[in-house]
Amino acid sequence: MQAPSVHQHVAFTEEIGDLPDGSSYMIRVPENWNGVLIRDLDLVSGTSNSNAARYETMLKEGFAVAGTARHPLRQWQYDPAHEIENLNHVLDTFEENYGSPERVIQYGCSGGAHVSLAVAEDFSDRVDGSVALAAHTPVWIMNSFLDGWFSLQSLIGEYYVEAGHGPLSDLAITKLPNDGSSNSSGHGMEGDLPAAWRNAFTAANATPEGRARMALAFALGQWSPWLADNTPQPDLDDPEAIADSVYESAMRLAGSPGGEARIMFENAARGQQLSWNDDIDYADFWENSNPAMKSAVQELYDTAGLDLQSDIETVNSQPRIEASQYALDYWNTPGRNVIGDPEVPVLRLHMIGDYQIPYSLVQGYSDLISENNNDDLYRTAFVQSTGHCNFTAAESSAAIEVMMQRLDTGEWPSTEPDDLNAIAEASNTGTEARFMALDGWEIPEYNRTWKPE
Repeated sequence: MQAPSVHQHVAFTEEIGDLPDGSSYMIRVPENWNGVLIRDLDLVSGTSNSNAARYETMLKEGFAVAGTARHPLRQWQYDPAHEIENLNHVLDTFEENYGSPERVIQYGCSGGAHVSLAVAEDFSDRVDGSVALAAHTPVWIMNSFLDGWFSLQSLIGEYYVEAGHGPLSDLAITKLPNDGSSNSSGHGMEGDLPAAWRNAFTAANATPEGRARMALAFALGQWSPWLADNTPQPDLDDPEAIADSVYESAMRLAGSPGGEARIMFENAARGQQLSWNDDIDYADFWENSNPAMKSAVQELYDTAGLDLQSDIETVNSQPRIEASQYALDYWNTPGRNVIGDPEVPVLRLHMIGDYQIPYSLVQGYSDLISENNNDDLYRTAFVQSTGHCNFTAAESSAAIEVMMQRLDTGEWPSTEPDDLNAIAEASNTGTEARFMALDGWEIPEYNRTWKPE
């Protein structure tokens, strides 16, 4: 269905409909269309939620937008390869009704950003560039979450038991139930399991030993110590501030034991396990932790009178988790995994306090990009914020402008934080730009890159 519309002083033609699998789609073409189409997995929801200003800005700047809504059965049938197929159907419809765009930019956040990366690598014949905001990569993210949650289970379960809350078995991290306790989006749970983990975190935080151990688990998982909204960014030189922030962050994560949307990721391959640690030495992961976190953890351990190496051995001594080869075969296909080999330019943004997707994943992909000699096709930028996908209209506009300059000239403009903030501010969206240098947040190497032969 096509209809003219005016929204926030932008006149555009809108088309909405349903794809054969029941997913909704939307197309908006402004009167001043510049010939460029921005395609987004989450356009339908994005135009009506707190991110709507991003899409309003695109229309004001002359970009057409087209995309889908996530399928209502996604929690049980997640398949990014199929989502890409749907986006191609939307592009077919756009071309039939509005003509072929001069350029197509794949754009998306979270699962939509994974799609952006995957499209750039394996389905690039219909796009010219990709912008990926807060991208996950399924096996990578579930392994990173497994490392932190496994360490938490190993190190602080005793506080839960000693406080009389129940047995250690209450603190599950894998093989989670499809019993309705997970929200329909696949993100977040209700009920006994998250409540048990909150009790465990509260009990551990009441002691110097527990605070030190929670910080160690975050370091082993390569998780940011700053994940809770409305909390101050911790001074990386202040161990107690880091411990405070780790506790608040753990409480934020408690709604998704085992890792954000683990049930959805496990359901995708018929409930089979996609993460593992049966071949992991957590002593190696400790050595590879963020240096500031290592320093803070060591000081917290010294203050608590604990033996750090003994606790790492405690983690190493626990029964391990094996992946299902069926699940790994499912995820090791085009569209479902990425290997750092894009065919078109990619700009990747991430917030350092993203609670759903550890920012450390960016380093893993960047390293693969370099291994494959693709540095000229790739740039990254980081944003000083907690939350997830709450990039401002200014930050989004800057990302698109950078991509447009790369496509127009064949050269990347500067992606230094000050320059990105200047581009963002020039967009006059009335929103804040928070691009930042990592400066102390770097990791030596990402632990969980998955690039099967």
